[in-house]
Amino acid sequence: MIHPDFENAHDVVRKIITLMGDDPDRDGLKETPTRVLRSFGELFSGYRFRPEEVFKIFQEQADEMVVITDIEFYSTCEHHLVPFYGKGHVAYIPYAGKVIGASKLPRLLEGFSRRLQIQERICRQVTDALMSLKHGLKPRGAACVLEAKHLCMCSRGVGKQNAVMRTSSLEGVFKDDPATRAEFYHAIKSL
Repeated sequence: MIHPDFENAHDVVRKIITLMGDDPDRDGLKETPTRVLRSFGELFSGYRFRPEEVFKIFQEQADEMVVITDIEFYSTCEHHLVPFYGKGHVAYIPYAGKVIGASKLPRLLEGFSRRLQIQERICRQVTDALMSLKHGLKPRGAACVLEAKHLCMCSRGVGKQNAVMRTSSLEGVFKDDPATRAEFYHAIKSL
């Protein structure tokens, strides 16, 4: 579905191209506004994401840590509108045998990362969604660690090509119990 403001947005992209010093009517750029707007639809699809739609609870005899590691994610820095990307590690500990499908943890990370973001907020949104009482999972704890390269730091500004930012959010037993926290960090090989 084409948004009613599509034509105005198309003109805005053309204006940006002009302000950068190029000609939006030259062959290589004629279709760029349309491509940019389609790209934005995908890059910022997280604004349509509803975390509660991810949760389908299953009953299973499970009370040990569930961890998905090395989940690739892509986001856009809200300060510079430049990408940052990396991998995430998400975990929870079931309570009363309530579990969710394995794909749901990457879906949470994907949904929150596809917005204008900062890395710290994504971590918190993932653990908050897991710990929320709305959906009935009620885990004993939730954890999210993200490791990412920020192009706003690599391609401009300080220009540090190999810098990786690591952030975390720990809730419940991951925060309160050092042994559980250590088990999680060992599982993601992140100490």
